[in-house]
Amino acid sequence: MPVQAELSAAEARRLALAAQGLGRARPGGRVDVRHVRRALADVGILQLDSVNVLSRSHYLPLFSRLGPYPREAIDRLAAHGSDGRVGGDAEQRELFEYWAHEASLVPVTLQPLLRWRMERVDDLAWGSIARVARERPELLEWALAEVAERGPVRASELTPPRRRDRTEMWSWSEEKRALEHLFFAGRLSAAGRLNFERLYDLPERVLPAAVLDAPTPPAEEAQRQLVLFAADRLGVGTEADLGDYFRLPRKDSKARVAELVESGELVAVAVEGWARPAYMRPGLRPPRKQPAGAALLSPFDSLVWMRERVERLFGFHYRIEIYVPAAKRRHGYYVLPFLLGDELVARVDLKADRQAGTLRVQAAFAEPGAEPGLVAAALAEELWRMASWMGLGKVAVGRKGDLAGRLGREVAGQPEP
Repeated sequence: MPVQAELSAAEARRLALAAQGLGRARPGGRVDVRHVRRALADVGILQLDSVNVLSRSHYLPLFSRLGPYPREAIDRLAAHGSDGRVGGDAEQRELFEYWAHEASLVPVTLQPLLRWRMERVDDLAWGSIARVARERPELLEWALAEVAERGPVRASELTPPRRRDRTEMWSWSEEKRALEHLFFAGRLSAAGRLNFERLYDLPERVLPAAVLDAPTPPAEEAQRQLVLFAADRLGVGTEADLGDYFRLPRKDSKARVAELVESGELVAVAVEGWARPAYMRPGLRPPRKQPAGAALLSPFDSLVWMRERVERLFGFHYRIEIYVPAAKRRHGYYVLPFLLGDELVARVDLKADRQAGTLRVQAAFAEPGAEPGLVAAALAEELWRMASWMGLGKVAVGRKGDLAGRLGREVAGQPEP
């Protein structure tokens, strides 16, 4: 494909940050649902994750972009009740849960564009839930009837007590696998979550009628629209970057990107230091000014969830170490990159000690070339802002990491020794 433009590494970073809403100044006053909707439009989808050592992951990307905001605004847009159990008014729902980039909260308007995935459940779903559909189709129909009569329900409510395995997180019962197949296939939806356990219900009780009644586009057209949606939120990216936003199969992603270039809806560009071609919307121009803000980024933030792209954009090698044995972890359990201007300048391992009312910085590391004093001062301010937002009255910095000492003094408001 002929390259139509060339971008420097700095221009690519600024495009990426602007597309994600991280090049824009945070609101100066009270943050309301209008700001929340704008930030949601910037990221597109919010990845869900069960780890709660700091905060549920889907709340953090909007804090990164808005600063302190009312978390219940997301609950309202997802039509979750205050206890997480009652689904709320389906006609008011703006976000629904589905497999987008992993399990995610997705705008309801995208549901028709994901039906091709629902139809390919037996090809795309992982083995155990595909198997239960083949071997026990009657179980799927029983589970569907139970949800229709009793919903919204949790998988544990359909599993006999003697077969509930509470020792293994992923030891799913056959009933859970049946519900997951129905969920992947779009025959069930998620009304909400209770203690982060999915509540299954019928789509007509979860999604607005206008969404369910919308026509189903051909799979190829739906995938093209998803690639363009991703392009608008990446700014610039390789074919693999664009396809990864909605985890498209690579064969499909390659074909759709080629078609969009052929139609002129994407253009091929060369980015300094990138080995592979990149793509962006025609007419898009990098911001002239470097962003001046600061943000802590969740490991599941859409700016950093594709680790190889993070390394290309920022020269930042990032791996989540949750599943690494503690003795082998390099940086910590739940490590957040710290963005300052247009660079990732540090990383911190954070934990919310709710019983002690403390945001604990268990480790803090500066990136090579970063100015430690500048980084520590900006990071300390952001940590206090996060602690306040989370209702924690203290920030405590441990000793691990080359930035820990300086950061601890900044957090405490102490002068340099």
